[in-house]
Amino acid sequence: MLVLVILLLATSSSLAEIVTGTPRIVDGDTLQIDLTTVRLHGIDAPEVSQPGGRAATVALVELVNNKAIQCEGHEKDDYGRLIAKCRAGDEDINAAMVRRGRAWAYAKYSSDYLVLEQEARQAKRGIWKGSPPAPWDYRAERWKVARQVAPKGCPIKGNITRKGERIYHDPWSPWYRRTSIDERCGEQWFCSEREALEAGWRAPYWR
Repeated sequence: MLVLVILLLATSSSLAEIVTGTPRIVDGDTLQIDLTTVRLHGIDAPEVSQPGGRAATVALVELVNNKAIQCEGHEKDDYGRLIAKCRAGDEDINAAMVRRGRAWAYAKYSSDYLVLEQEARQAKRGIWKGSPPAPWDYRAERWKVARQVAPKGCPIKGNITRKGERIYHDPWSPWYRRTSIDERCGEQWFCSEREALEAGWRAPYWR
């Protein structure tokens, strides 16, 4: 039995993916280390374009503060992002975002941070000073509206910058409304983030 337990632990550990380095910040719950995009496990921060979104992104920047961090995850989401818990030294970054009232505990996928969310709510920290829409509801509404006017119902804008960078914008991106698409220049519309990523576009960085 002991041998079996050791083998199972070794197998489980081997499935973990660990990335370390100084990240670039995409938004309040997403960052990139080298070529790996990491989605913070168990939390959902407001989008940059919604109330509290910029503050959430700034909070993540402050937590990272140009430090080398370590992220460990066991699975990837539908967009190929590593779902991970990240640490800056001894600090759990995911937990800190919820504790500061800068992100929801993403109860649909994990109960890890529900107690911290309740504490932040009671203390009226960050987003809990008001009553902003949950980010999953906000994204759904923005997507619904954008699909109605986008070509073929594909609302993600694949923009090419003056430097030649290929960057895609979801309907909830703060740059979405002021980004126009010229298909004659190679820019295009996408129906999903996965489609944009597979075509070589990336999400915009906060910094």
